[in-house]
Amino acid sequence: MKATTLITGCTSGIGLHLARQFAKHGHPLILVAPVAGELQALATELERTFHVTTSVIAVDLEKPDAVEMIQRQVEETGWEVDILVNNAGHGFRGKSWELTLEQDLSIVALNIAAPLRLAKAFLPAMVGRGRGRILNTASVAGFEPGPLLNVYHASKAFVLSWSEGLAVELEGTGITVTALCPGPTDTDFFPKAGMTDVVGFQKGNLMAPQDVAEAGYKGLIEGELLVVPGAMNKLMVGARRILSEHAQAKFNEKFYEEVPPDERTRERGDKEKKA
Repeated sequence: MKATTLITGCTSGIGLHLARQFAKHGHPLILVAPVAGELQALATELERTFHVTTSVIAVDLEKPDAVEMIQRQVEETGWEVDILVNNAGHGFRGKSWELTLEQDLSIVALNIAAPLRLAKAFLPAMVGRGRGRILNTASVAGFEPGPLLNVYHASKAFVLSWSEGLAVELEGTGITVTALCPGPTDTDFFPKAGMTDVVGFQKGNLMAPQDVAEAGYKGLIEGELLVVPGAMNKLMVGARRILSEHAQAKFNEKFYEEVPPDERTRERGDKEKKA
């Protein structure tokens, strides 16, 4: 039997296609997202298409007691989490003094605290069993500062550094950690962050979320630590690591600037492959 997998943020974007990847390869799935109706629709689709067993948990991961609720429901089903996929995350664009403290703390709660709490909940049992895998969705943003999206970049820097350190701690335990680091991807991240008019979305090298998810699954199964999908993203990460922090920040500042209305030709979904 394939390893049971818990995936957060699985009803859209990269998370949706990660769920489909795991289902395609026969994994029983525990699907976690805030909206019950969307979760149930996805579970029905995956069960019908791939003949896998699913369980759904509708919960807002920003709530402090969310992970306790997830852990309790998993225990009640009698399932064990063999693979933990920390995918849920979001960001807000704007100057630091214009965004609210609540917006910044929301990023911290979802992008940092939730993955940390989930790992604390399920990692000890993995260590006890001597097997398991963790996939954390980081970002190329984690390699560099990002003016106008600086708390988001900082949150992904945490995920990246945490994944790298955790992987070393877990050497010899039978457990691997993989950080998936996509670049700009055609997902709901951009419209939800109010960023469909920025250079990165309109003129950047957008990837299809299906391709990112496929690379993430493959990297996880092969035990890779860092997965940077796409040749251009690999090139960007390598090139920017030799630039000064200030040069990286200035580059990203332009990446998040608005494109004039007459130059906005892309819409959400243009790059995403049709299911």
